[in-house]
Amino acid sequence: MKKGEKREMEVNRAAKFRIGQVVRHRFYPFRGVIFDVDPTFNNTEEWWLSIPEEVRPRKDQPYYHLLAENSETEYVAYVSEQNLLPDESGEPVRHPQVAELFGPLKNGFYALRTNSAH
Repeated sequence: MKKGEKREMEVNRAAKFRIGQVVRHRFYPFRGVIFDVDPTFNNTEEWWLSIPEEVRPRKDQPYYHLLAENSETEYVAYVSEQNLLPDESGEPVRHPQVAELFGPLKNGFYALRTNSAH
């Protein structure tokens, strides 16, 4: 193995979570359903630096796009793999776009509608 190959393999490892899975944030009180995955950080430097340094995640890991909700509102979130956990509540996500992208919730996963796959 050449120098640098190991690092590339680590960066390109498989995502732990998958599209349609309901997850929750490890530290903050929100949850959501994954609708897209970036293999590594793919947002602005300004966004990344806005995260407090003591909880700022690494860039060399999968990042997930979520249709998210908290107790007050629904929104789109961008979250690092290290900050997500499977949501085991069995509750559906109330975000209004869930029905546009996914079928019914079953065992913590939504099936992606075939007409919305990209």
